[in-house]
Amino acid sequence: MDEHRLGLHPILRRVWVPMGEQPVAEVQQKYEWLWLYGFVHPESGETYWWILPRVSTELFNRVLGDFAREFNVGVNKRILLSVDQAGWHTSKDLIIPDGIHFFPMPAYSPELQPAERLWPLTNEIVANKSPHNLDELEELTIYRCQQLLEQHDLIRGLTCYHWWPMTRAA
Repeated sequence: MDEHRLGLHPILRRVWVPMGEQPVAEVQQKYEWLWLYGFVHPESGETYWWILPRVSTELFNRVLGDFAREFNVGVNKRILLSVDQAGWHTSKDLIIPDGIHFFPMPAYSPELQPAERLWPLTNEIVANKSPHNLDELEELTIYRCQQLLEQHDLIRGLTCYHWWPMTRAA
């Protein structure tokens, strides 16, 4: 599980252009943001997304509650959720639903967090483009997340590290 900030400030990437031509990318310097909350199950490649206007303990509580309901987490189904050490992940006001257990990743180690590998995929829809407003950005992000929901092999290939523990058959 991780959060990613998307905004009207552009995500610029390299592009191929014919020899002698100058690449052109529309850019607006607007600093308005959305936050994409992403959950990934590395072994299956299954993802779960939320788009919210900011990050906070209160919103994270809502996201965790919805996640627990969506996946029937509780006494009979437990989930180990790897999280970074962001303040809203470690707050004393955090309400962790029954059946969800946090595995805090070491500080400053995004390379260990499987969900970090999702962000370049979500950025593709807006790379070298500038949405005109947050509504357009949200629409594009929803479309991209819906695409990624169906791409289990791609997600598994990016997030299921060779050292990641696998589920054992009962």
